[in-house]
Amino acid sequence: MPANKQLKTPRKPRADAQRNRARILEIAKRAFTRSGANVSLDDVARQARIGAGTLYRHFPTRDALLEAVYRIEVEKLAAAERKFAESMPPVEALRAWMLLFVDYIGTKQLIAPALNNMVGGPSKLFESSGSQIRGAIDTLVRRAIKNGDIRPDLDPVDLLRALIGVSNVASGPDWVQSARRLVDILILGSRPVAGTQRMEISPQRHRGHGERKF
Repeated sequence: MPANKQLKTPRKPRADAQRNRARILEIAKRAFTRSGANVSLDDVARQARIGAGTLYRHFPTRDALLEAVYRIEVEKLAAAERKFAESMPPVEALRAWMLLFVDYIGTKQLIAPALNNMVGGPSKLFESSGSQIRGAIDTLVRRAIKNGDIRPDLDPVDLLRALIGVSNVASGPDWVQSARRLVDILILGSRPVAGTQRMEISPQRHRGHGERKF
């Protein structure tokens, strides 16, 4: 290769390829929600109105598609924390994010068994997602505490555990409605007690209870 020849920079994905990928992920999430993680990839392609070859170029295996759907749900939670914090009062931002977390639980419940069967297991995937989720709710809770909306002794992870607990205990599809009602109960129960002084919670506080994979 001539010394003066510059290396080509990788081309960015074309706009239509990006749209196809986003559409595949959205359709796949709906299909997994409706029919479970064993849905046919050809059916996903048909519902997305693309050729099977296009789907397999983006996601060559079912595991790759499942993992991508899971990652995009976690990314939505992380992005929502920033969006809600910028556009809503602190306690309303926390409530809106917790409602979105309920939707995330529902998606994860459907695809978790398949993720657990992935080659090598999902531990690294769950570890990364858990860190993003804890970081998001920590930020929202600290903001609400600083504003005087939430008690300073609240462990943010307890809110997540409560919502996950409802999904694990409740039987039938109506657990989502129960979890959504629980969000308001949790917010109300986390309000400051009369006479409690405002203080900001440390990001590292309450981390001694063991880590939970979200």
